[in-house]
Parts: sequence; structure tokens; C-alpha cells
Amino acid sequence: MSRTIRRVTLLAIYQLTVLLGITLLPFAMVTRQLGVPLPLGRAVDGAKTAYEAAE
Repeated sequence: MSRTIRRVTLLAIYQLTVLLGITLLPFAMVTRQLGVPLPLGRAVDGAKTAYEAAE
């Protein structure tokens, strides 16, 4: 049962990071123009890797 809870939690974290990335896209584009990239892609990739490893 704890394995299922872990997978559901990781899926929720992954979905939230994707939502956060989509929501912050305009802000990320402005900061990139200013020379300060946001690490949103790394956060989404890390959550995805953790979720896939839990399968």
C-alpha cells in the first residue's frame, strides 16, 4: 500500500510541476530575455524521472 501512495504522490508532484511550468511560462520567457533562465525544465524532468523510477 505504501508503494501505491508513493506513486500517487509522485504523480501529483509531477503534475503540479508541469502546471507550474505552464503557468510561469510568460515569466520564464521574460527572465530569459534578461539573461536569467529559470530551472523549470529541470524540475519537471526530475519529477518525471522519480515517478518513472517508482513504477
